[in-house]
Parts: sequence; C-alpha cells; structure tokens
Amino acid sequence: MILVEPEIRNMLDIKIFVDTDADVRIIRRIKRDIKERGRTLDSVIDQYINVVRPMHLQFVEPTKRYADIIIPEGGYNKVAIDIMIAKVNEIVRRKQGLR
Repeated sequence: MILVEPEIRNMLDIKIFVDTDADVRIIRRIKRDIKERGRTLDSVIDQYINVVRPMHLQFVEPTKRYADIIIPEGGYNKVAIDIMIAKVNEIVRRKQGLR
C-alpha cells in the first residue's frame, strides 16, 4: 500500500479529507460519464469495479487516517465547510503575521 509520503504530509498546515458515501460517488460517476462522456452504463460500472474502486481503496481511503478534518457529506456539509474556512483563514492570517 502506497500512502502520501510523511515528508509531504509534514509540509501541510492542514489535511482535509472530504468523505462521500460510495453509493453517492458511483451515482455521480454514472451520471457524469453517461451524460458528459457518452459512455454506456455497462462501461462505467465495469471501470468502477475493476479500476476506480480498487484504486480508491488502495490510494485514497488510507489517507483518511492522516486527516486533521474529515468532512462527511462532501460539499453539502455546511457546518464542516464553515469550520474549515475559519481554520484556513486563521492559518493564512497567522502566516501573514496578522491576528
């Protein structure tokens, strides 16, 4: 299993993992790939099962343990997004020497 190198993680001020349920991810992919890429349902499902899901489990999901903040529900979680924005603004102000 390959994870983000510790040297890279240590350079980051904040590590955010946006977590979305697998069923939501596959539905979004199916809709997008059929509509925008002209693919068939079977081809999208085949790619998801054989490539996307295994790669997600190997490379994306393990990075969750290193996150400072995990945002469930993705972009629909207004409270988590507001907290994230406040924290990012705090980090920027601190780096700029402001309070």
